[in-house]
Amino acid sequence: MKAVLMEGFGGVEVLKVGEVDKPTPKENEVLIKVYATSINRPDLVQREGKYPPPPGDSEILGLEVAGVVEELGAGVTGWKVGDRVVSLVGGGGYAEYAVAYANHLMPIPESVSFEEAACICESYITAFLNVFMIGGLEDGQTAILHGGGGGVNTAAIQLCKALVPNAKLIVTASPEKLERVKELGADLVINFRETPDFSEAVKEFTNKKGVDVILDHVGAKYLAPNMNSLGYKGRLVIIGVISGIKAELNLALMMVKRQQIIGSVLRSRPVSEKGEIAAEFVRRAMPKFADRTIVPIIEKVFPIDQVVEAHRMMEEDKHFGKIVLKIAQ
Repeated sequence: MKAVLMEGFGGVEVLKVGEVDKPTPKENEVLIKVYATSINRPDLVQREGKYPPPPGDSEILGLEVAGVVEELGAGVTGWKVGDRVVSLVGGGGYAEYAVAYANHLMPIPESVSFEEAACICESYITAFLNVFMIGGLEDGQTAILHGGGGGVNTAAIQLCKALVPNAKLIVTASPEKLERVKELGADLVINFRETPDFSEAVKEFTNKKGVDVILDHVGAKYLAPNMNSLGYKGRLVIIGVISGIKAELNLALMMVKRQQIIGSVLRSRPVSEKGEIAAEFVRRAMPKFADRTIVPIIEKVFPIDQVVEAHRMMEEDKHFGKIVLKIAQ
């Protein structure tokens, strides 16, 4: 089968399209004919040699697939060959065929294309897990969503507008993306280049109350302003550390305000736990895709042969929403 391979670790120059053996589903797995996948920032980190796949998972890049069930492994029930499905995978998404655990599969609604479905797992499930299941955001509360315009951020905004329409959303974004983030539904958009310490703007917006939930992928650089922006019993959910892993923390303030800091990673969670997350996502969020309340935002669809260009677009951070890699024609 055709797949994106790596000639060592490094920049985009290590990527090439080649031929490898088609995988075989094991017990409780299915083989999926992949029509589309998406480019995610962890793919770039893995390409650089800094984010290996979980033991036993494919070394091929790609954390999600959208396609059709091709073959069932032993013990699989509830699915049949030909079903349109989308799934998280530990690796292997950049290929014509990929294996996935049966309990990670989610049905693709008829109204959703393969390219749109390829956007759902990594970004929307990440946003859903961390904003709602872990962060516990409720309708009428206030959240800060960092990284305006990225896949997880746009997913989080859309999910919040659909599931908690009375929540107030504060989003940090680059100057080039401010207007599009506003159009997506953010109540306050902060230019992070002009306002690296956003806490004063947050306090003004919330009448000094602070926010209930923060979704952060920046890490060390934002720890102090994040904690200053959190209100009483607020939750900071950290899903990335692009600015570093060490920072000072005012423990007294955290104790007095009963704040929580929660670290979260999706890829390395146990198989059963990811299955439970997928099931909850299907129950609460997937109907919003089916009725087109939520339509994934796609910046561009690249054919598999242009994977280098797709990675370059992600690195340049000029995209808004998702970058999709089309596998099957």
